[in-house]
Amino acid sequence: MYTELMFYIDGVWTAGEADRTSPVINPATGEEIGQLPLASRTDLDAALDAAAKGFEKWSITSAYDRSAILRRAAALVRERHEHMARCMTLDQGKPIAESMLEAKSAADHIEWYAEEGRRAYGRIVPSRNPAVRQLVVREPVGPVAAFTPWNFPINQAVRKIAGALAAGCSIIIKAPEEAPGSVIELVRCFHDAGVPKGVLNLVFGVPAEVSDYLVRSPIIRKVSFTGSTAVGRKLGALAAEHLKLTTMELGGHAPFIVCEDADLEAAATLACGLKFRNAGQVCASPSRFYVHDAVFERFARRFGELAGQLKVGDGFDTSTQMGPLANARRVTAIQELVADASDLGAVVVTGGKRIGQKGNFFEPTVLADTPAQARLLCEEPFGPVAPLLRFDDLDSVIRQANSLEYGLAAFAFTASLKTATELGNRLQSGMVSINHFGLALPETPFGGIKASGHGSEGGTEGLDAYLTTKFISQVGC
Repeated sequence: MYTELMFYIDGVWTAGEADRTSPVINPATGEEIGQLPLASRTDLDAALDAAAKGFEKWSITSAYDRSAILRRAAALVRERHEHMARCMTLDQGKPIAESMLEAKSAADHIEWYAEEGRRAYGRIVPSRNPAVRQLVVREPVGPVAAFTPWNFPINQAVRKIAGALAAGCSIIIKAPEEAPGSVIELVRCFHDAGVPKGVLNLVFGVPAEVSDYLVRSPIIRKVSFTGSTAVGRKLGALAAEHLKLTTMELGGHAPFIVCEDADLEAAATLACGLKFRNAGQVCASPSRFYVHDAVFERFARRFGELAGQLKVGDGFDTSTQMGPLANARRVTAIQELVADASDLGAVVVTGGKRIGQKGNFFEPTVLADTPAQARLLCEEPFGPVAPLLRFDDLDSVIRQANSLEYGLAAFAFTASLKTATELGNRLQSGMVSINHFGLALPETPFGGIKASGHGSEGGTEGLDAYLTTKFISQVGC
């Protein structure tokens, strides 16, 4: 059911020097399911050399031919998505239905970039001198180092791989050591689709060692990172020291605003679906729920009912609606956040406790009247806990929503077009979704502002991230 754990370097599957390995654990059972090789400097040097040579060939391959290979990769992902999903549920833990959706949607992202890569248009700038021709062209930035997290192993990797390859870049991707299986199978699809050797390389290793070595390398010209704000700051500083372009998709602490005139059933249903998807381990997950005082009790009661009805269990049980947390550290972190909020006066509407002692399961938790000083309201929770707060004035709730350093996603429910427009205009966030969930499609930009990072993946912006601009001024011969 699982996959052989290996690197992919210069078109070859390899265990590298294999002097160090790390166990891969099933978070639902606590059982070891494999030993993952960790890259040595020799392995990383091989990947860097391959990426340099791969870029020389791939950057001059026509956009048309690159698109054809990406389309073949998308077709293979669709054929193999069930196996990819099983690998993901096995090492990451999310319900198999969520894994299936993530794996299958990867093909949509690849196809989007396959098309968008054929439209990296330049332009002609009218010259002041009729003898001069002025051109603006877009060129691939160079070999890319990309770092992806464990919460969405395929989703985060495919955006970086497809975007870089569509633009004509080569890439070394350092995928998550805790959830490697599905990324290996994703890369296998690109290999089998005919991506030339060296263009795509996959490694695993001690994160700090790998990132430091790759970012410092003069071969790497672009860094793309998805992960915590703390690590993003360090990588961003290192990249800046070496004058390298970056895309940073970092932490979030998304507000979810429920206005007095909102459709409460729709708001509570979406809040439950978004909050407890992937056990709350989602950077764009709503994590601060601001509810108008006039509807607070009704919303809290319905939200708690829906959360309490969720079936928590092993992701391979098709009745499971929420799987385990990724590791024991996350369980401890959520226990501490809930205890802190409760000690300060938050009311537990539902949940609040670990489930059993086998696996990393925690109850879907809703807390009402969470005090503003609770750690849960300023630290990114990254787990299945939803703190609710009251508000009675739109200006005040917008100030509260904007008060943190994060600015990745924001959500709101209202029946007023005027209020919706004001929220869309004033919420300080890279993405705002009102009265529905409208984020993370291949054709739309995904990214944040402030401490949630910079740059976007998806949309035309996702391709632009891997291109540079060259101006050519020439006099005819």
